[in-house]
Amino acid sequence: AIHSRYYPVKSLLKTYIPHSDIMNYQEDEDTISCRQVWNEMNDLLSTKKKLVRNFHRCINMEEESFVIETELFPLAALKVYSAYNLEEPITEDDRSKYFSAHRGGSQGDYHVGMKKKIANVVDCLYNFPESKRAVLTIPNNPTPDHTSDDDAKCMREIHFYLDNDSSNTTTLRCLNATVWMRAQAAEIFPKNIHFVGSLMTRIAEQLMEKLAEENSVKVGKLFYLATALVSVRED
Repeated sequence: AIHSRYYPVKSLLKTYIPHSDIMNYQEDEDTISCRQVWNEMNDLLSTKKKLVRNFHRCINMEEESFVIETELFPLAALKVYSAYNLEEPITEDDRSKYFSAHRGGSQGDYHVGMKKKIANVVDCLYNFPESKRAVLTIPNNPTPDHTSDDDAKCMREIHFYLDNDSSNTTTLRCLNATVWMRAQAAEIFPKNIHFVGSLMTRIAEQLMEKLAEENSVKVGKLFYLATALVSVRED
């Protein structure tokens, strides 16, 4: 079977009830804000190690809490980069003003095929709300060259899944996700987390459009894993 369970394309989230034995390994009290995660990254790297392996946290992504403005990434830069990586058009003026190797270069360029990738995730969760296949893979090269910056995308894969909203007794569902980063420079985290938040928001919006039910899906939590955490890209 291509999926464990099939639902007719009709008000799926209203009838969908997740398995009662689903649990998240990290409980609610372990969920912290994007800014808290960023502060923790900087604290770790300034006081202990130059490199942290397998850094992971459960992050609250609700209500655009994924905006972290810095000197390197003012709000306008965050919005431009996220729009670009969502495969939306940006102006040449914005490109020349905000794009630079310091802000991520080709390793942080995720835009190719993004609209089709988003559509695939939305279609998967709409037709199969319990699916384990709502996966968005960032790299497009099946045979990457380790010497190529274009092939060495920092963000590798994002898994999306629908869970009950534990704080709500209605049919509201949370769009949660798990992201795997090959490497994360703490100074670039504000850009990456803004993109992931914008991506989750876009998928939730498109799911609601297909369902024709406003406020039926909300952005929830992100389980974040970085294999290598460093302070700056040059580390």
